[in-house]
Amino acid sequence: MAVDPLIELRDVNKYFGELHVLQDINLTVGKGEVVVVIGPSGSGKSTLCRAINRLETIRSGEIKLDGKLLPEEGKDLAMLRAEVGMVFQAFNLFAHKTVLQNVSLGQVKVRGRKKADADKRSLELLDRVGLVSQAPKYPAQLSGGQQQRVAIARALAMDPKALLFDEPTSALDPEMINEVLEVMQQLAREGMTMVVVTHEMGFARSAANRVVFMSDGRIVEDRTPEEFFTNPRSDRAKDFLSKILKH
Repeated sequence: MAVDPLIELRDVNKYFGELHVLQDINLTVGKGEVVVVIGPSGSGKSTLCRAINRLETIRSGEIKLDGKLLPEEGKDLAMLRAEVGMVFQAFNLFAHKTVLQNVSLGQVKVRGRKKADADKRSLELLDRVGLVSQAPKYPAQLSGGQQQRVAIARALAMDPKALLFDEPTSALDPEMINEVLEVMQQLAREGMTMVVVTHEMGFARSAANRVVFMSDGRIVEDRTPEEFFTNPRSDRAKDFLSKILKH
């Protein structure tokens, strides 16, 4: 159990119709922790990530952020989503807005910042992810790796307490993956609280405080990377690792 919890899930259940996709999930993420969620396709990883900021509604259980229950809807939920940034697999940038506008928009609309202040902050963050020179361009003019780095800058612009990453590199060409992982590694070193759903085992080994292994909607293991990768306890995890690490 983390000493200073930021994200808490207690007895969380989620269904898609009759399919029980999250089964009695209990998970605590402490402030400054990087928790990497791995597992086979269909294990519930992305649903878990999306439930943390109510992009998926749950059937039962409770989810808390910084000790407060997540609101169901309305303005309180919008403010909550500003506290928990989300980086998606498919970037989700506004195609008709420039890179700078993409990063600034939420600051003005949700945080209530003046445009000049939002633009200044956006340029600082674009510089941080190595893309300040791309500020006047549109998403279609960028590579996939660049677009994902813009998406990270956009999430950071809201000054979130935590960042959620839902398979952020799975839509990228192999040569673009490292440029995104490097930004994520730096965020981890700086103490950003992160929940990362990924197939990148190297990132899990090097950046995670804990690895959560899921299968069939359940958390099967929750251990340090060293413990998980060198001595998995469950047969399901052993089988998964034997397949994914054989290359």
